[in-house]
Amino acid sequence: MGSRFMKVARVGHRYLDVATGTALDTWFPRSNEKIARSCLAQKVGMIRSDFVEVDIDTDEAPASLEDAYLRLHLLSECQVRPNEINLDGVFGLLTNVAWTTAGPVLPGNVEKLKGLVSEHDHQLGVQSVDKFPRMSDYVIPEGVRIANANRVRLGAHLASGTTVMHEGFVNFNAGTLGHSMVEGRISASVVVDDGSDIGGGASIMGTLSGGGKQVIKIGKKCLLGANAGLGISLGDHCIVEAGLYITAGTKVKMPDGSIVSARDLSGQSNLLFRRHSITGEVQAVMTEGASWGGLNTALHAND
Repeated sequence: MGSRFMKVARVGHRYLDVATGTALDTWFPRSNEKIARSCLAQKVGMIRSDFVEVDIDTDEAPASLEDAYLRLHLLSECQVRPNEINLDGVFGLLTNVAWTTAGPVLPGNVEKLKGLVSEHDHQLGVQSVDKFPRMSDYVIPEGVRIANANRVRLGAHLASGTTVMHEGFVNFNAGTLGHSMVEGRISASVVVDDGSDIGGGASIMGTLSGGGKQVIKIGKKCLLGANAGLGISLGDHCIVEAGLYITAGTKVKMPDGSIVSARDLSGQSNLLFRRHSITGEVQAVMTEGASWGGLNTALHAND
């Protein structure tokens, strides 16, 4: 999509490890007011907090953990779309954190924290150990439903009308642009346009691992069938049959009998990809956009 230059200044509330001074996270309220958080980890002296003012240029690479967190907030607030701002080097800036029910701490401090919070009748739980927290602890987008908040990372972009079911996953710098059903995996950099359905167990190739550089987009009113996979972009009104995994090098038989690589069909509209049940060959046929019925309107009225 390309970068959209922005200068942004916000005030955030930051948690830091007391012993090392390591920054753990930063929360940026939408109101841009100085709003403090509190947690048991701070009360028992494991972490401390302060306010920090952050100014960023979204066209430049992030320079600090606080800078990176602000960019992730902008994505989840839908202030910018995936792939519009510079996130180069973001992993190296974020701290690996144990996200506990008593607050964030360095992973090596979890055992000590268990003992300290026991005096407060708190059964400590560790929700994850990761560089990215779950989005819902920092940003709640308008008009969305998320069945399992642990499966949506901060930095995910969920447009109003999106429903993420229990097995749906949305990575940072990825997401939806309109009403969508997400029951599969939306990997980093992937964008799903309005009216599309990512079926249960389906997976879309991102750019974080495996050497992938191609940014994949799914167009409007597409259906990626259950347990299907996608390594090319789809235009509008496309269908990928359940269980069919299409990579850029997949050989596809066209209606005229010619054989092409799937990469040659990337971004084209009105295609149905299917596997012949006898020969096993992958076929592409023209289809009408409304052939799969579309999303359930009532299901995506998330108000």
